[in-house]
Amino acid sequence: MQTRRYQAATSTAFANPAEESTHNRILKGALKLFATKGYEGTTTKDLAQAANVAEGTLFRYFSNKKAILVEVATAGWIEILTDLLTELSEMGSYKAIAQVMRRRMMNMHKNKVLLKVCFIEAQSHPELQEKIQAEVIDKMTGIAEAFFESAMEKGIYRKMNPQIVAQVFLGMFAIAGFSDATIVDPNASPADLKEMAEGIADIFLNGVLA
Repeated sequence: MQTRRYQAATSTAFANPAEESTHNRILKGALKLFATKGYEGTTTKDLAQAANVAEGTLFRYFSNKKAILVEVATAGWIEILTDLLTELSEMGSYKAIAQVMRRRMMNMHKNKVLLKVCFIEAQSHPELQEKIQAEVIDKMTGIAEAFFESAMEKGIYRKMNPQIVAQVFLGMFAIAGFSDATIVDPNASPADLKEMAEGIADIFLNGVLA
């Protein structure tokens, strides 16, 4: 429920359909350009052409090119983590984490363009990292924490600090999601992603000690 409310809140920033359409065209064009040419290699002229708007129109919606990158990457992280946490909240069994992981990683593999911008560009821009941490990661960690705390109260998971568990879970998911098999290798098979997802879930649920 919390994830749906959060997702809904992010989709109502532009109530005017015409404004939303232009705004979204800019973001969609920027996503492709940042993924293929990189942030530094993309000009505002490129962004305007991709969105089919005048270059000056960009600045009616965004103060500068960096602001476009920040919104593209922030929205991408929200999409990735909201989908994951929504699936967790609807999971039939607390042991079905591998299935959730596998579905999410298959989806991430199909959206390599989004991942490149969300992860790779974020490494080079401290202000983007700060925004993602404050507006996405912290909020999503809180939602995951509540999920794991509930499972602990039911006796399904052993009692631990649920915040740490949530951080570990999201961290394992993120690092695996941004692996070569997910982002780089176009030939990564469903079996490869399945093995990775099940391995992550097994380590998360059972640890690594014999």
